[in-house]
Amino acid sequence: MNDNYVENLKKVIKEMNNSLEDIPLNLVIESLTNHKIIPFNPNEIEDKSLLSDLINIANFAVLKINKKGISKSRPNEVGNAIESFVKESLMHYGYDAYTPNTKDGSKKASGYPDIEFIDKYERINYLECKTYNEETIDSTLRSFYLSPSKNSKITKDAHHFIISFEIYNSSSIGKSNIYKCNNWKILSIDKLLVNIKYEFNSNNPRLYSKEMVIAET
Repeated sequence: MNDNYVENLKKVIKEMNNSLEDIPLNLVIESLTNHKIIPFNPNEIEDKSLLSDLINIANFAVLKINKKGISKSRPNEVGNAIESFVKESLMHYGYDAYTPNTKDGSKKASGYPDIEFIDKYERINYLECKTYNEETIDSTLRSFYLSPSKNSKITKDAHHFIISFEIYNSSSIGKSNIYKCNNWKILSIDKLLVNIKYEFNSNNPRLYSKEMVIAET
């Protein structure tokens, strides 16, 4: 490696000890994607109407979840299953709901946000599905994640919402628990503050390369 490059790289790595906190999410998304979070305005007729529908959608999703139950081993596995109930509820109330296309036009289930839907005013909205329970609602552990990507699922200016469901373990069948919902929260995250956690990572081809392995069976 070039000596100047190595020295500059060392400086960048040292700066990672200085964490960045309380960064407005709207600035993060605009910087990463060139698209803005449209703030929710409770005084606008269109936004009031949309919120009224989202309340009905959340209630309908709870009815469906509690009728069927979600069978999972652990509560942190319930979030992914919630998404299908929310999509079903959105479509029940006449909304076109789908997994967002990425910048290159492909579909990607993982990553933020979970759902894109068009409201009755032909506006684009993004929706993330989350869960919590009585024990975790006040936890300071990370609960919202956004990883930078050159192929982001955020491709338009839009509202950004979260519907989070309070789940509880209603019963058990074998090694699985049956989870149901008590309550929900609808969030507009245009004013959300986020922190950056730096991480170094590698993969198996590099980790288990011949240069790394010094003994094996």
